[in-house]
Amino acid sequence: MKNFAGKVVVVTGAASGMGRELALQLADKGARLAISDMNPSGLEETARLLEAKGAQVHSQLLNVAEREAMLEYADTVLAHFGKVNAIFNNAGIAHHGEVELTEFKTFERIMDVDYWGVVNGTKAFLPHLIASGDGHIVNTSSLFGLLSIPGQSAYNAAKFAVRGFTESLVQEMRLAGYPVSVSCVHPGGIKTAIARNATVNEGSDIAQFAELFDKKLARMTAAKAASIIIAGAEKNKARILVGADAQFLDKLVRVLGPKYMPVVARAAGATLKPR
Repeated sequence: MKNFAGKVVVVTGAASGMGRELALQLADKGARLAISDMNPSGLEETARLLEAKGAQVHSQLLNVAEREAMLEYADTVLAHFGKVNAIFNNAGIAHHGEVELTEFKTFERIMDVDYWGVVNGTKAFLPHLIASGDGHIVNTSSLFGLLSIPGQSAYNAAKFAVRGFTESLVQEMRLAGYPVSVSCVHPGGIKTAIARNATVNEGSDIAQFAELFDKKLARMTAAKAASIIIAGAEKNKARILVGADAQFLDKLVRVLGPKYMPVVARAAGATLKPR
């Protein structure tokens, strides 16, 4: 896919942040949008902004972790537009907390949305993308799908899983000769509400964690991140690194191998320590 003009594009997690910016910028490129989220007011605002641009929009509340709902959603979008060319599996949530204190149900919740949500979206729409003759799948992993840091075990696990799933899919589409390109996105620190909306273990201060993330890690605007992701998708890049932090740390892991862990642990301890 070299451009999105006239293409039908699905964006999950479109109520705010990177998802909203992806939808808005895709609309500017002439795409027809199917947007979804669990936040009704945010989703409604995104739809309003898209319609103000003159874009064709299908908007629906959706929990990407609910497989049957996702399968029905794919059929609904196909019926509405007549085809589907691309999906941005962008929806995600976060949790901060050490393994020792994180409950099993928290690991399951993060995996359900961040990993299974990507699998559900990919599986539900893949037949339609193949049939379109010009398909693209863009799955959002993370900088934390390239390396792990303390306190992010649940999020790391989900985002590493997205990376493994997506990189396998890249190869399968090429071997099968299907007209579907696949990209795995690894954003670094992006100025979105994901940290403010994250959960933490009992006894931790979510406001303090969000403040630390926003001040020390979130370097890039959601609009800039979305522009990099779309440009990478237009070039059919299999891996899209978003931000200087993602690019630097990707290289660090490649150079150091497993020796990156003590280096990152010390840096994370110093960076995320409240002052």
